[in-house]
Amino acid sequence: MSAVLPVIIGAGPAGLRAASALAEAGLRPVLLDESPAAGGQIYRQPPACFGRSRKTLYGFEHKKAQALHALGARLEQRLDYRSGALVWSAQDGTVSTLSDGRVQTVPYTHLIVATGATDRVLPFPGWLTPGVYTLGGSQVALKYQGCSIGKTVVFAGTGPLLYLVAYQYAKAGVCVAAVLDTAQAANRRAALPGLLRAPALLTKGLYYMGWLKAHGVPIKSGVRQLGVLGNDKVEKITWKQQGADVLHELACDAVGFGYALRSETQLADLLGCRFNFSGSDRAWLPERDAFGRASKSGVYLAGDGAGIGGADAAELSGELAAYALLQDLGNDIPAARVQQLSRQRAAMTKVRRALDHAFPFPEDWAAQAEDDMVICRCEEIRVGQLREAIRFYGVSEINRLKAVCRVGMGRCQGRVCGAAAIELLAHETGMDVAQVGRLRAQAPIKPVPVSAFAVTHMAGSDTPRQATAAQRGDGNV
Repeated sequence: MSAVLPVIIGAGPAGLRAASALAEAGLRPVLLDESPAAGGQIYRQPPACFGRSRKTLYGFEHKKAQALHALGARLEQRLDYRSGALVWSAQDGTVSTLSDGRVQTVPYTHLIVATGATDRVLPFPGWLTPGVYTLGGSQVALKYQGCSIGKTVVFAGTGPLLYLVAYQYAKAGVCVAAVLDTAQAANRRAALPGLLRAPALLTKGLYYMGWLKAHGVPIKSGVRQLGVLGNDKVEKITWKQQGADVLHELACDAVGFGYALRSETQLADLLGCRFNFSGSDRAWLPERDAFGRASKSGVYLAGDGAGIGGADAAELSGELAAYALLQDLGNDIPAARVQQLSRQRAAMTKVRRALDHAFPFPEDWAAQAEDDMVICRCEEIRVGQLREAIRFYGVSEINRLKAVCRVGMGRCQGRVCGAAAIELLAHETGMDVAQVGRLRAQAPIKPVPVSAFAVTHMAGSDTPRQATAAQRGDGNV
């Protein structure tokens, strides 16, 4: 096994479970993670100086978080663990990273991609006002930085994360002025039979909603036409209820929003993996078998980066991907354990379908999007400009639309605006979302400062130098 060079991208639940299984089999994988400590977004570790207890920070999940953090600590001596390593490209046999201000290349023979997910963003008027954050950005502020995004906060959008973040903020003592859900109460009631398959999950969700209501947080369902008012800061949020013309206003100084999650698939694309359209994710996802094998030999996909399933499902898929890798090397794998993991994941998939029914995608978003609203913040492209380009050039494919008007061509490479642009193109052409295609990934998938290449060239491969640059766009949007 000395010639085997397994690399894992991502130290969240999927990546850590994969690393553990490989280490148990006698391998020493390289584990690359952008964050300073293992845990991923859901179990993000705060700095050592952070004042709040883990129980306060993670709530019902504090034992799982503690167990995963402990696993990461135990594995450190058995892995080549590289924190703070931003992976910005990958190709046959190599992964490109930015670490300590230097561009570095990491070779591999087998690659497990566990890149996780980010918020799915659907813009609304005022979404670029200072004080508007994604739900994920709001969580980062609370968990990692120990601060609130505002004094009086409204959370909007849909999905289980909406209620979790609102609960976490209210529990931390922040004034949560309201939760505005685009899903209707009828959607949640209709999904109840399916959610009964996961009584613990259902109980937690009902508890979050019940706790918020008991503590005076209004929960509005069937929300449409969100808007934020304010010049240099958030002052109010506005909305309408589905089927009504009354415009509601609520004073606040911050907004956290998101419409469920979308998988981070750019690396799988760069690696040449085949993609299929997933109706439940409303997105193109890399093809994988029951174990996580991608269509590209030697590449394995695990966790939410290959399809949204949540932290528990991510752990299962990470372990299965590791077993697939070991099996491909000719090793025996524990058949009983594999069967157990497969059964558990199948059950979780059914629950995921129920959650999709409880928190459906707001399919009328594109029809309501106003022409003067910015959709691509990097290139400052407005909705009306996209509509004009679609009609003038007869565009019916998303990469062609990108070519004629630069949407998705900026720093985020479509990670923020891509989903919305696809929805708008599908609506304007009368086509299904699957028919208009997907944005092709381009390296670097995240911003890399030019200075890093110069530093690498001058310093050589063995002398790290520090370079300063803004590397992420995950917080304030």
